[in-house]
Amino acid sequence: MNRNDQQAYDRGTSLFSPDGRIYQVEYAREAVNRGAPSLGIRTADGVVLAALRRTASSLMEGESIEKLHKLDDFLGAASAGHVADARRLIDDARTAAQRNRLRYGEPLGVETLTKTLSDEIQETTQYGGTRPFGAALLIAGMDGDGSDARPRLYQTDPSGAPQEWRAVAIGSGRDDIQEFLEEEWSDSLTTDEGVETAVRALLRTDDELDAENVTIATITAEGYRDLPEAEIADVVDSSQETATDDADDDE
Repeated sequence: MNRNDQQAYDRGTSLFSPDGRIYQVEYAREAVNRGAPSLGIRTADGVVLAALRRTASSLMEGESIEKLHKLDDFLGAASAGHVADARRLIDDARTAAQRNRLRYGEPLGVETLTKTLSDEIQETTQYGGTRPFGAALLIAGMDGDGSDARPRLYQTDPSGAPQEWRAVAIGSGRDDIQEFLEEEWSDSLTTDEGVETAVRALLRTDDELDAENVTIATITAEGYRDLPEAEIADVVDSSQETATDDADDDE
């Protein structure tokens, strides 16, 4: 296939190349991979979402960079990739959650919400005049009520394919973080242990992690909760000390 033919498939947002690829979807995935990392960890009693906020200048307010989002009382999301694309999907997720409450008087399920968003994402790969969303989301929450509540964690992809995970990372440094999560995750993790694991995972991408650039939220049977900066700072300091001690032991 010559270069002119390949460029034709590059420009076609809904065209398969002869080897079965949609290049625009792959480019959208690359946009996700260039974004600041976000991760989710399913624990025995909830889900932990964490993300690194990158500021372009020391004068920028880190809190203005939204990486974690409350969708409903027991639903949350983390994003990576193009901020504007992610914000559009977050708005749609919140609308779907509120519409379900108004219609049926009950919260929207995590799986149902994820598949609803994935259907919207997939449509951009099927019709001309649009481009794929250059963002990926981690959708987390609790399905069920009270003692029967079950934590769930899903990932959306620019192709529109949803996947359920025990622990997963998106954005830059994903491979290193994912390798760490595969080593450290267990089904007995508590939410507090999940928060510590999330910070240690982010340290794999930045060993000089600052609490101001980290945002963490937990979703349990008690609801969605953003951790205050002081609480995050304690976990970051403790994790950095542990990492330093481990390095000294290796030497």
